[in-house]
Amino acid sequence: MNPWRPCIALAALAAFAGQAAIVYKWKDSAGVVHYSDQPVPGAERITTASSTGTGAPVTRATAEPHAPDAKKAEPRLGYTELSIASPAPDQTFFGDEIIAVSLALNPGLKPDQTITWHLNGKPLDDQGPTTKQFSLAHLDRGTYTLAATITDQQTGESVSTDGVNFFVRQPSELSPQHQKP
Repeated sequence: MNPWRPCIALAALAAFAGQAAIVYKWKDSAGVVHYSDQPVPGAERITTASSTGTGAPVTRATAEPHAPDAKKAEPRLGYTELSIASPAPDQTFFGDEIIAVSLALNPGLKPDQTITWHLNGKPLDDQGPTTKQFSLAHLDRGTYTLAATITDQQTGESVSTDGVNFFVRQPSELSPQHQKP
């Protein structure tokens, strides 16, 4: 497909409209971009207008998706805040430092909802189903990714935090401070 095809199509639609026009842009399931003067659910609304003096159209994109009676999407499972509060992204820990883990959750955990913690994609089975804070100790040297998933046990719906990467460094046994005199 010609990479300029969407631009040409938009320019053609704007050129035929001597005045302001509304064009709808969307991608289909195959990733192909489409333009139309008719609204399509989920399409981005683009307003075009003629510029004065040059005859060239000016295009302004608006970020409002078109959908009849569109309402703001509700946060999944009703949480307005769901993120790993500790450790901080890309934080580095040294030696046998204890790593404090905590979840920022607003509003609080609801009945029939459980938390599953994941370290490098594997569930941490030693944490209770409602644990929002705990500590990790004695991790080997390496890079770790921590995430949490809240699951509603009645509906099966779940929502996960973004993963937070952190690092553990161990001093080398060969470093001079570990050598005996």
